Amino acid sequence: MADDPAAMASACATAMWAEDRASQALRMRIIDIAPGRAVLEMTVRPEMTNGHGIGHGGFTFALADSAFAFACNTYNRRTAAYRCDIHYLGAVREGDLLVAEAVERQRTGRNGIYDVTVRSGDTVVAEFRGTSREIGGALM
Repeated sequence: MADDPAAMASACATAMWAEDRASQALRMRIIDIAPGRAVLEMTVRPEMTNGHGIGHGGFTFALADSAFAFACNTYNRRTAAYRCDIHYLGAVREGDLLVAEAVERQRTGRNGIYDVTVRSGDTVVAEFRGTSREIGGALM
């Protein structure tokens, strides 16, 4: 598998998903995985809305963070978030299907930088940047 980066990325995602109770509880779905890249989706449910009747930003953040986590763990090295931030660019509504695409920008030594774009349809609703740090050990 080491000579097939795509197979390694897929196997890492499978191993992570099996233990990722948070993403499962939010009913996220993995759409695509490749080395340094992940696409996840999640539908905004009624219990994910806030007092303004729009999607709570914490759930958008959670989706972006999960996409980031899956992208930076595609090399069979346990990796966690070191820092991340998000810019909300538009409101989301109950019933919206959110799609988060995480892309590796730089990976050097134990650190990585990943950008995540969250869309609702064709509209970008958030941009997230995460810095990762390898924490030791392998996923499999």
